[in-house]
Amino acid sequence: MLKIYYDNDADIGLLKDKTIAIIGYGIQGRGQALCLRDSGCKVVVSELEGTPNFEQAKKDGFNPVSAIEAAKQADIIQILTQDHAQAKVYKEAIKPNLKKGKALCFSHGFNIRFKQIKPSKNIDVFMIAPKGPGALVRRMFEEGKGVPSLVAVYQDATGNAKQLALAYAKAIGATRAGVIETTFEEETETDLFGEQAVLCGGVTELIKAGFDTLVEAGYQPEIAYFEVLHELKLITDLIQETGISGMRRRVSNTACYGDLSRGPKIITEKTRKAMKKILKDVKSGKFAREWIKENEAARPVFNELLKKGDTHPIEEVGKKLREMMPWMKK
Repeated sequence: MLKIYYDNDADIGLLKDKTIAIIGYGIQGRGQALCLRDSGCKVVVSELEGTPNFEQAKKDGFNPVSAIEAAKQADIIQILTQDHAQAKVYKEAIKPNLKKGKALCFSHGFNIRFKQIKPSKNIDVFMIAPKGPGALVRRMFEEGKGVPSLVAVYQDATGNAKQLALAYAKAIGATRAGVIETTFEEETETDLFGEQAVLCGGVTELIKAGFDTLVEAGYQPEIAYFEVLHELKLITDLIQETGISGMRRRVSNTACYGDLSRGPKIITEKTRKAMKKILKDVKSGKFAREWIKENEAARPVFNELLKKGDTHPIEEVGKKLREMMPWMKK
């Protein structure tokens, strides 16, 4: 049964006498740290000295310290470095400073799910995962709103882990919108699958295939770019705001009929079987093992694939066309 928690389900007072460490002052780290501080929480920030994020933390009024020092000071340690760095940070800086009764917090379950981090049994381990970037978390908080989030408890050593997690969620504004209960397994596996099959892998390959099809048929690359990439934002915005059915009623009838009658010819049973294989690789840990080994080997495949992607003709065309779009310039 779906469980959703709101403001009335959370007691921010549970955080009153606790120090919260934010390890990693990137986009998500910054957003959460500022919201926690504005909610009256005592926050200590850890970031590498000399980095832009370190300087940003200082500008925001924090006195950034090392991960070791932050872990020593904190009762709740939120790890917001990138997935591939978390195990090393945990082993070297956090684990030696974890004492009974402390809590470990995550916003993505990768390292717990795939056992790169194996916390001792005498601490709480929970997850609060906002379903939006840190900048949005911060903006919604400032507007008196919130970003829907996920909550999961992996380990309840104190008997109070869920309430502590919900208090944290309230302090970043998440309970204003609603916090959905899940597990580390569900969050991690669905997140990886979504990135690979739809949000990143699926979408980028679909865009490039559409572009290549039009260009190979003799159409101008610039026109192809507009039709298969540029206008995608219009559609995804409509889907996000109104759902798939709402989008279909807001585009032309011609576009809607083309969607309904031709879409299934692109996403076929073969495609769905490939998606199931991707999900199987995620659930079995095959993808995680591959990615962990890739990082250990200094990312040879990752770097080669990234470089190859940069040379696709759509990148050169897009760079030129975006120069014609002043609204995209920061």
